[in-house]
Amino acid sequence: MRRFVAVRLGHAIVVLFIVATIAFFLTHLAPGDPFALGNPSISPAIRDVWRKQFGYDRPLAEQYVRYIGSVAQGKLGYSHYAHAPVAEALGRYVPRTLLLMGVSLALSFLVAVKLGVYEVRHARTRRARATNAASLLVYSLPDFWLALMMLLIFADWLPVLPAGGMIDPVMHDYMSLAGRAWDRLKHMILPVTTLVLLLSAFLVRFQRAALLEVLPSDYVRSARAKGLDERTVVGRHALRNALLPMITLAGLIFPALLGGAVFVEKVFSWPGMGLAVVNAINTRDYPLVVATVVVGGAMVVLGNFLADVAYALADPRIRVR
Repeated sequence: MRRFVAVRLGHAIVVLFIVATIAFFLTHLAPGDPFALGNPSISPAIRDVWRKQFGYDRPLAEQYVRYIGSVAQGKLGYSHYAHAPVAEALGRYVPRTLLLMGVSLALSFLVAVKLGVYEVRHARTRRARATNAASLLVYSLPDFWLALMMLLIFADWLPVLPAGGMIDPVMHDYMSLAGRAWDRLKHMILPVTTLVLLLSAFLVRFQRAALLEVLPSDYVRSARAKGLDERTVVGRHALRNALLPMITLAGLIFPALLGGAVFVEKVFSWPGMGLAVVNAINTRDYPLVVATVVVGGAMVVLGNFLADVAYALADPRIRVR
């Protein structure tokens, strides 16, 4: 296990170095710089002073060497969008995104497993066919359209939930502890529900297919021959092996949720990493854009590592080497 962790750590360092290099050159080769946009009343002379101060007047190769050197020292640069060091800005944005994405991912897998088992156990009933058709319908909807419809229905037509943000910016600090918790929960309902609908509609089809694949196995037939009821056969014996493909999928979906965070956080004004990336790209904030790409790469590595470990825990026959 130690050798496995050491090898994966070495691979992670190489992958993140390559990701940082590609992101650096792609962002810096784009037209403009962090000081090309902004207040038109600022004179070109002042903008040139700022470029010199932050090193944007240096050759690109020199900027790259200086950036890699600063990253090796744990310094990610200064974010012109957040007006703070990049590490400090990520310390604000990343936990908000992980909260939103973590809750959505956990609920999505719970719903998908439950619905997948239900559809297999009641395969010939109308209710199972109805849930299957509903999941296919939601899966077919464009992501951004569903998010906009959720916002329109529950924040405009039926104004029962906040339209955006993470908290009430005026009253939150004056609420009781329970009131602040409820205020935060209300602001999470729409973005979390949108992500759960989109993810579970996709995952339930994987779970259903995985269950149907293992049901003809010998151990499942043996469980039925022993007189076990269908709920125990499917929910305990078949589901354990059918969860293995879902574990792999979880390792891949976890980092991919950052892409989903972009449109969800933009639609619902959730002040997380996705919204910060969009604004950083618009303002040519090179250090923040590169840092968020590196964080995304780190999440890919972490997601695959956790999937391998979960594989070994779910099936004792598998040993991590």
